[in-house]
Amino acid sequence: MIYFAAIIIPLIIAIIVFVGLYENKKVYDLFCDGAKEGIKMTVKMFPTLIGIFLAIGMLRSSGLLDFISNIIGNFLKYVNVPTEIIPLAFIKPISGSASLALATDIIAKYGTETRIGMIAATIMAASETTFYVIAIYMNQIKAKKSRNVIIPAIIADIVSIVTAICIIR
Repeated sequence: MIYFAAIIIPLIIAIIVFVGLYENKKVYDLFCDGAKEGIKMTVKMFPTLIGIFLAIGMLRSSGLLDFISNIIGNFLKYVNVPTEIIPLAFIKPISGSASLALATDIIAKYGTETRIGMIAATIMAASETTFYVIAIYMNQIKAKKSRNVIIPAIIADIVSIVTAICIIR
């Protein structure tokens, strides 16, 4: 399996190059054009990314995330939900890297075989970085009515987190 993982990307690149050559395409020129478009797209997305990262940093540094987690945690204790996963449930829809750091901390502290560790892993696998993805896509297509996308996406995140908690009992 390790050998297959090491060879798959070079194999895909080789197939793309051979298909391009077979179809008499200028593979290198097409690659350069794609790289130019990728750089332009990155420059367009940069303000959105900076805004998202700034908001996440402020949320974590201000203590607001801990405050909200404590309030909600007091209510969720009565339905047997571990309060340790509440910050992860809030951060996962916003930032993949921040939620990965939280999940890593949770798993390092409690282990992979504990209920808290399994819930954290399931949340990481079952939910999406909704706000990040929506911000990037909506910025790229210049959409104005993101409400039609955000509400179903938030509902899907809530369902995935609740399902993760219910399954790992």
